[in-house]
Amino acid sequence: MATHVITGAGSGIGAAVARRLHERGDELVLHARDAGRAKELAAEFPGAKTLVGDLADPDKLSWAFSHQTLPDRVDSLLHIAGVVDLGSVGDLTPKSWRHQLNVNLVSPAELTRHFLPQLRAARGHVVFVNSGAGLNAHADWSAYAASKHGLKALADSLRWEEHGNGVRVTTVYPGRTASPMQAKVHQQEGKEYDASRWIAPESVATTILMALDLPRDAEVNDLTVRPGI
Repeated sequence: MATHVITGAGSGIGAAVARRLHERGDELVLHARDAGRAKELAAEFPGAKTLVGDLADPDKLSWAFSHQTLPDRVDSLLHIAGVVDLGSVGDLTPKSWRHQLNVNLVSPAELTRHFLPQLRAARGHVVFVNSGAGLNAHADWSAYAASKHGLKALADSLRWEEHGNGVRVTTVYPGRTASPMQAKVHQQEGKEYDASRWIAPESVATTILMALDLPRDAEVNDLTVRPGI
């Protein structure tokens, strides 16, 4: 039975991935920002373990984890949580920059650091769910895109560093995906949100599981998923 540590399992792509892995009987360790959210995730995924820590405050993650039981073995670490706050360079405040960088980049690095021993022991897999913004930056997306460009750099460096330890690293770049985050983006853009126009979270989950289940003789490094409609 494989053990998967997942951030962002409460909605969207993360929830779709967690459901698929839960249905096939794998062991889940679901990250939650607080105890209340952890209780909700435990009820939604019976048998799953939870791990509490606020991704918006990466400096305190080590302390939070030191008071909890971490798994001895991690077959995959799935970084799926993320936040977005649109705005022009002239309008975005340092607080907005820090929040997006902390959640989208610094905390994934810190979580990876904590779980590297378990990943090495299992010859495991780290998956970073990035974004099209991690490849191209557009007007009003500077802070989010910067965090996602940084996430690409993190993944690329980690891949080189851990290849000899048997740890695989995959980055998935989904296009616009029907999720609560996408609804928020449309609200910020002043546009009407129509979920049917965008990728279903389950479709992105399928690509993630494909990368996880690939035989050990191969590794998916980068995978771009675009709306097919």
